[in-house]
Amino acid sequence: MLVNFLQSLPVLAGASTRDGIIALAAAIAVAPGMVNAWGEAKIAIKAIDAMMRVPEQTNNIRNTMILGIALVETTAIYALLVAILIIFILG
Repeated sequence: MLVNFLQSLPVLAGASTRDGIIALAAAIAVAPGMVNAWGEAKIAIKAIDAMMRVPEQTNNIRNTMILGIALVETTAIYALLVAILIIFILG
């Protein structure tokens, strides 16, 4: 039933079923970006909490926070790259 529904959606928009499935695959590939935003926020919250507890270590904590956020962000960039490849290579 779900397959029939997914196959009927692109036809309603005037596109082929293949285009709809490629768009769905790209959307699934970008989905980790939502998780990354949550992870980056959690890193920032924990870093601010640590800065309040140990103010003299603020510079070290800030540097570690920036490194952690940069490492988490690379996952979102890879997901975006995969989505772009799906759209332009398969599409």
